[in-house]
Amino acid sequence: MQPGYAGGYVANPTYEQVCTGTTGHAEAVQINFDPGTISYRELLEIFFTVHDPTTLNRQGPDVGTQYRSAIFYHTPEQERIARQVIAELEAAGVWKDPIVTEVVPLKAFYPAEEYHKDYYRRNPEQAYCRMIVAPKVAKLRSLYSSKLKSRA
Repeated sequence: MQPGYAGGYVANPTYEQVCTGTTGHAEAVQINFDPGTISYRELLEIFFTVHDPTTLNRQGPDVGTQYRSAIFYHTPEQERIARQVIAELEAAGVWKDPIVTEVVPLKAFYPAEEYHKDYYRRNPEQAYCRMIVAPKVAKLRSLYSSKLKSRA
């Protein structure tokens, strides 16, 4: 898993640039996965379980286009599956508000600076990690423990 930036129009943006909201990028995570172990659909189900896909340009206390909910797909098949999962979630009425997650092709992914890698693991006592990240990690572990590597 690689943290980074996608969906913008500035090449090689820095975290500071992305935080201004002027590069067009969203904070993103590039996930390399083995479809024999976990499917793309399962990754999407996890994605929609651990974040709020109904708030436009916001995740928790973080506000701005860089915090928008987005799926950057690599193939037409990934796009089809993403749109299908969203349609199923909306039909099931999982959230009272509509899903605003963008489904767009990945044009470029820029890895984040080194200090963003394994941030939660290295900074579990940091206030943001305790209040925002830890509950999401706990939810992930409780619902999807069979899909996690032992170090997750």
